[in-house]
Amino acid sequence: MDTKDRQEIEKIIDDRKKAHHALLLKNSEVYKTFLEVERKAFSIGALGKNHKELIALGISIAINCESCMEWHIHQALEAGATEREILETIEVGIEMGGGPATVSSRFALKALEYHTQEKP
Repeated sequence: MDTKDRQEIEKIIDDRKKAHHALLLKNSEVYKTFLEVERKAFSIGALGKNHKELIALGISIAINCESCMEWHIHQALEAGATEREILETIEVGIEMGGGPATVSSRFALKALEYHTQEKP
């Protein structure tokens, strides 16, 4: 992974953290409700959290949301998903999104590499 790709992913992570804290500091009720919906949607039920994160990753690729891809790859890994499971999810996202999803998948592969490589 080159420095530019690493910096791009780290900027996405930093921007998300800043927005998260800003919305919480501004006491956004809508954002708090969104976080509660997220918590409930990704809680363990008939599907485990890792499977739910993989579903979200596939959707993220199909809709080309880079911040979403980075987040759900990280969360899937944290929930126990394997690199192979993530790669297959990327493949399903490509199929569901068609040609444009191949572009999204390039970023997803970089985010996977970012989260599975040892940090400098």
